[in-house]
Amino acid sequence: MTGETSTHFPQRKDSPASRFSSRLPGFYELGISQRREIIQDLAQIDPKQSENFGDFSTLNAELVNVFIENGIGTMALPLGVATNFHINGQDILVPMAVEETSVVAAASHGAKLARLGGGFTSSSTPPIGTGQIQLYPTEDVDYDSILTEYTSELIAHAHDGQQRLLARGGGVRGIRWRFIDAIQSLVIYVDIDTRDAMGANLINTICEKLSKRVSELIPCEMGLRILTNLCDKRMARAQCRVPKEALSNQEFTGPEVVDRIVQAYLFAAHDVYRATTHNKGVMNGIDPVVIATGNDWRAVEAGAHAYACRSGVYQPMTKWRKNADGDLEGDIELPMAVGTVGGVTTLHPTAQAAIKLLGSPNAQALAEIIVTVGLAQNLSALRALASEGIQRGHMSLHQGNILLAQREKH
Repeated sequence: MTGETSTHFPQRKDSPASRFSSRLPGFYELGISQRREIIQDLAQIDPKQSENFGDFSTLNAELVNVFIENGIGTMALPLGVATNFHINGQDILVPMAVEETSVVAAASHGAKLARLGGGFTSSSTPPIGTGQIQLYPTEDVDYDSILTEYTSELIAHAHDGQQRLLARGGGVRGIRWRFIDAIQSLVIYVDIDTRDAMGANLINTICEKLSKRVSELIPCEMGLRILTNLCDKRMARAQCRVPKEALSNQEFTGPEVVDRIVQAYLFAAHDVYRATTHNKGVMNGIDPVVIATGNDWRAVEAGAHAYACRSGVYQPMTKWRKNADGDLEGDIELPMAVGTVGGVTTLHPTAQAAIKLLGSPNAQALAEIIVTVGLAQNLSALRALASEGIQRGHMSLHQGNILLAQREKH
């Protein structure tokens, strides 16, 4: 591409190139203190600076080694609490783990504005995740007839050994398929209710198991067997109304701010560059709650952005409009695969405390809370953009970062 240049990595000044190598066989077998000593020596990090890799805080060496390979410590994030949230008639305190200045304040302010209109209402579909079994038929067979005939048997086969899931009300809810001509591949979709777990491992396990039976029914070469993070059968929604009077400020009347927020939304709806930043603001609210509760924020991000371009054009994740009374109304709808049991959510002490702070919701309720925070965050950002400008409030909160950085520099 025009304008591209190659990247030259800096050479370590006090160490010959032959001394430093990222090839560290057996590194994973060492204890954390030994790993730290090795990287401290190789990277020539001062022992005091090495301490900045973090103590274990609420974790311990065993948990670090369970959560990550080649662990050497922890990376702490500030954990705050967003206030003012009133969702489906209940007041909720929301834990948010994030380093960006103003995020928690913005979420709290957005919730305060929505509270004046009665708060948020939310809903969700059952926690159904989807797995994919990809195969390449090697014979010309009527796979439609075969899969239709054996669907019930395949579901029963998937349920074999899943008594705990079935006892909780979960299980396979359906099997569907399509043929992709461009790659001559048959893809089978397995929809699974994972209950209060995010369910990635469960879905992958079932796909692996079913693929063996499918290969007996349809002569084929097997492709991938894995969940999709576009869990569009696992949706969470939230709505709010903000009275126009609540949006007035020194520069604009409430009705003017309503119009300007709607215009800002329409800008995002017709310009992909603006839509990207619009949605980053939504995820400013979503990701910190996902992280605080020990869920997979990368999966949530992937699903949300994929859903935003399901029409073929990348679109804003929220919608804003003016109602008949002139008040502002907004809503959000996103796939939200999160859990309240299993994995990091169960093992991480801080995640457990965060779930407790939220009132110990099930997976569906947690998903609804998360998208609600995304809507509140976006509301606060759009109100600022449409009236005084984004920098006034953000930079006043960011001033503490600047002063601290200057103090550290000197």
